[in-house]
Amino acid sequence: MSLVFEFFYELCMQILTSIGVFFRTIFSAFVNAVLAFEVYYNTVTHYFSLFDTTGMVLGGLVLAVIVAIFGLLFFFIAKMLKKFIRFRKTIVEEEEYLKEITRLNHEVATLIDEKNKLMAMKVSQLGLKPGEEPEEETDEAVDPEQGESRFVKLIDVDKKYAEEPASIIYPQNYTLSELVDKFRNFAGSRMKLYYERETVMAFVSGLAASRLIILEGISGTGKTSLPYSWGKFINHDAFLCPVQPSWRDRSELIGYLNEFTKRFNESDFLKGVYDFNYRDDMGLMVLDEMNLARVEYYFAEVLSILEMPDPSEWKIDVVPDTWPGDPILLKEGKCQLPTNLWFIGTANNDDSTFTITDKVYDRATPIQLNTKATAFECEDTGPIQVESDYLLGLFKAAKEQNQVSQQLLDKLEELDYYMVSNFRLAFGNRIMKQIKDFIPVYVACGGSELAGLDYMLTYKILKKIENLNIALIRDNLKGLTGHFEKVFGEGTMPHARAYIERIINIS
Repeated sequence: MSLVFEFFYELCMQILTSIGVFFRTIFSAFVNAVLAFEVYYNTVTHYFSLFDTTGMVLGGLVLAVIVAIFGLLFFFIAKMLKKFIRFRKTIVEEEEYLKEITRLNHEVATLIDEKNKLMAMKVSQLGLKPGEEPEEETDEAVDPEQGESRFVKLIDVDKKYAEEPASIIYPQNYTLSELVDKFRNFAGSRMKLYYERETVMAFVSGLAASRLIILEGISGTGKTSLPYSWGKFINHDAFLCPVQPSWRDRSELIGYLNEFTKRFNESDFLKGVYDFNYRDDMGLMVLDEMNLARVEYYFAEVLSILEMPDPSEWKIDVVPDTWPGDPILLKEGKCQLPTNLWFIGTANNDDSTFTITDKVYDRATPIQLNTKATAFECEDTGPIQVESDYLLGLFKAAKEQNQVSQQLLDKLEELDYYMVSNFRLAFGNRIMKQIKDFIPVYVACGGSELAGLDYMLTYKILKKIENLNIALIRDNLKGLTGHFEKVFGEGTMPHARAYIERIINIS
């Protein structure tokens, strides 16, 4: 046995000695190579003393090549060492992360175990056996077989109108012009809010041209107070829906179905739309600060629905199917957009808001509020009831009686050709339809045909110029002002000319 240990000892010592000699030899060679500068120096001076001029030049090149070779060699060695150290550091960090993950998993398992113990204690306090469910639980899922509604707010609306049906007597004896005057007097006498007659005429005419009106302008000019005071005027308060910067899709506007509780998280917007289905009087839904989020993200579906020519097809998909206990007016999971409802969006143009895109403007009637109207003497006027069908009838009669003249249509066609040629901007069929709907109602409210066109042209067509490179089209803009006077007459189109001058001055 001792002979075997002797063999093991002697063999190990020989191997270790050989390894030691190997590393000692490498180390000695490295030290000798580094410290042998005197030998290198003597060799260089010896040969350079024998060289002629050409030899010295070539010798210098040889020295440069040698230095470069060994410099590159040391550079690559240093780089490899750096990579190795970094790789080693990464491995160590990964091992530490794995240890941390293992520790966190252990803590999660401990917390879950504690949660289960607490739940067991709660069950025992309720007097239940394991696996049993409490009879009443506020957060339990809705069972569709039991007929319990997943809509709380909409069911409340159903109950409200079941107990107190909407029965209103509508005095249908006013014209559009009288409606404008009544509102101005009401706002001034009862609310101390004053509006220019042109602004109110544009607002009423905008209701006839589209279902979405965008009130723009600087802060403090009455963008929100206009629909608010109109709601008070018609005895049906405008439904205010503040837009949040976090809105990204339709679920923010309408709500969504909670798949866990099987309840629908109803938004105030959905409740307001649903409520309007029970009424006959007109109503306003105000999207306050609508461009705090991107309008085309959260409101795109509503805009598309309102484009359909048949109002019976104005339906919002809320849920994919119908359950027992769903709201009465929610047919096949769809909510009807009523014809007595108009959407009013207020918008500020500053660094905290998004730019409203052309596809939104094309579907809306923009109204500018950049100045405050001065107070005026007005007789005390009370609110009135405005039936939606009667108002729509007034719009229809105005369109039949005050159709846009062929002469003005010819001038529009000429202007359209000029805009396409110089700015590549066209009116489009949708805008032309809105112009033909806006102008007759504007005339019925007390305005002129040309003034109505001036308003729509400025805020529907010329507004698109702001998206172009103004520096490149400055001369064309100056020519556009002259073209207005040529086509429509000198001194006409004040809004359009002032708008173009403002763009030129700002640029």
